[in-house]
Amino acid sequence: MGSGGRKGRKGGGGGGWQWAPVEGSTPKSARLNKLMKKLDELGIEGHEAKGGQYNKLLCPMCKGGDSGEHSLSLHISEDGTSAVWLCFRGKCGWQGNTMVELLFIVVGFGSLLAAANAQSSFGKLNKMMTSGKRELTEKSLGLEPLCNELLAYFAERMITAETLRRNYVMQKTFGNQIVIAFTYMRNGVLTSCKYRDVTKKFWQEADTERIFYGLDDIKNASDIIIVEGEIDKLAMEEAGLHNCVSVPDGAPPKVSDKGVPSPDKDTKYQFLWNCKEYFEKASRIILATDGDPPGQALSEELARRFGRERCWRVKWPKKNDFDYYKDANEVLMYLGPEKLKETIDNAEIYPIQGLFSFRDYFHEIDAYYDMALGDELGVSTGWRCLDEYYNVVPGELTIVTGVPNSGKSEWIDALLCNLNESVGWKFALCSMENKVREHARKLLEKHIKKPFFDVRCENDSLPNIKWVLDLAKAAVLRHGVRGLVIDPYNELDHQRLSSMCARILLENMSSVGANLCPEKEVQSDQEEKGVQSGWGSRTFLQLISKDFVAHLLIHEYIELWLPGNFRGTETEYVSQMLTMVKRFAQHHSCHVWFVAHPRQLHNWVGNAPNLYDISGSAHFINKCDNGIVVHRNRDPEAGPIDRVQICVRKVRNKVAGTIGDTYLTYKRITGEFVEPFEPKH
Repeated sequence: MGSGGRKGRKGGGGGGWQWAPVEGSTPKSARLNKLMKKLDELGIEGHEAKGGQYNKLLCPMCKGGDSGEHSLSLHISEDGTSAVWLCFRGKCGWQGNTMVELLFIVVGFGSLLAAANAQSSFGKLNKMMTSGKRELTEKSLGLEPLCNELLAYFAERMITAETLRRNYVMQKTFGNQIVIAFTYMRNGVLTSCKYRDVTKKFWQEADTERIFYGLDDIKNASDIIIVEGEIDKLAMEEAGLHNCVSVPDGAPPKVSDKGVPSPDKDTKYQFLWNCKEYFEKASRIILATDGDPPGQALSEELARRFGRERCWRVKWPKKNDFDYYKDANEVLMYLGPEKLKETIDNAEIYPIQGLFSFRDYFHEIDAYYDMALGDELGVSTGWRCLDEYYNVVPGELTIVTGVPNSGKSEWIDALLCNLNESVGWKFALCSMENKVREHARKLLEKHIKKPFFDVRCENDSLPNIKWVLDLAKAAVLRHGVRGLVIDPYNELDHQRLSSMCARILLENMSSVGANLCPEKEVQSDQEEKGVQSGWGSRTFLQLISKDFVAHLLIHEYIELWLPGNFRGTETEYVSQMLTMVKRFAQHHSCHVWFVAHPRQLHNWVGNAPNLYDISGSAHFINKCDNGIVVHRNRDPEAGPIDRVQICVRKVRNKVAGTIGDTYLTYKRITGEFVEPFEPKH
């Protein structure tokens, strides 16, 4: 093509233009030849080899999206030594430059390419792109007042001629078409210009400073509205809202998974940093971006840079049962300026992790008031005398304590059986002081209300040692028993179920609970590692997901040894452990009972301990939702020795109970706890 040295378009497999030496080439044409070759190597095609010219081309990175629009603006310098380009599609934003016999850099949206001889960075590129900005005038750009056809186009979108004049919206002729020209002003000076044709394709003047559209309207504003497009900014003005600007480049496809880069490297949002002084005094920044996913991604990216604490966001009105209006101009067109202003006035505080409004939980609070789940006030314990003080609420933590042999573990087992029978709850039992078979026996006795072993004492009197040894001898001969344990010697479970009844109960044991016993899994190395609460939480989670276990019992805190790698104090460990347990309970809506021993009580005279007597830390009472002390009478002169005092010492949730005491009667034969005046079975 003349002296430029170009000879035809690219052929099959050539990957660019075909070049041939041209005699008599001038220095400028030689530079253009080299420049065109570099552009072709980058995939930028369809341009003319003329200096000082703008080209509207197909972006090789995004291919113009689904519509195939020519969104890449390419400018070749007058002397033919350099070219600068920018894709104006918000989902692409590819930009860069190349220079003859100089370094060449390409910057993609989130990526950096450099030639072998290029040693640069985003900061150098930004300096290169922002230095030597062009001075623009309406005359140099060939801008003209809007014609009647374009005025009618805006009128259909409820934008008046007066608003267009105030914002210097003009037109420009490109070939045989007229396009809209949105002029970007700073302090009344034309800084840049963005164009839009009838097919909604955008491009912008190269070598200009990137700023917000409508920047002069937010000088000294305390509230600033940010929208996604120039027409949305004009729509805001129709609603009487002048303190509004628009981003120049549209929205990204999604929120970046990387942190916010430093200002000199934040090329996609350089327009924000170029205008940062306009936002420094603003107390409220209202993000009114489009309601689609890219618009919400833009809102998040802006909030990350301005600070979420300063930001508010707009929720566009509903269009029907399923859809919402997309942006400000759509609301203006279909609902009018009053509704648009009302929508902005009702902007919500931008969400910050960990900071909420009661409005966000309206439906949950409403369901709580209506008791939609049925257990909001707690589930009955099965003992009417205790329900006045204590009910079981899912998601809470109950600490149970008492001096040794007070019956706290037996009472917990009885409570679980009551809940299983009344509401069908299932449980996971983590009991370090009980073997599985022993715990199963205790639960079966309470569940069936009969003794497990066929052992009797006349009139429920305590057995003497001869009677016990006689039965033990028979057991050795008949069953091969090799040891005998009496725990304690003055109490013994006495009567045995029939073998058929016991077998039926064992087959249905899953209806009562699952027993978590670490003895087989960690007993060999528990002296070194201990049974840690982390083991328990993982195991309980597996049970919940597989077997729908509803609630959890941890027997004997004293058995949950500190892990070998823990370097803090016992108090710190207890705090961390209880925090883990409470989070587990709340997350899975699972009630947790935690049985903990009191510390050694000096000069103890037989009265019930309190929650602050628990060994290890005051965190047990501080962090629990409910605190219960189980205490058994040991003095026959003070009352029946089978009377057990249930002391409710803490109830955080007042709708589920209150502080107080009640009494239950312990039936030694079956391990049941009954109300004092309940007839014996």
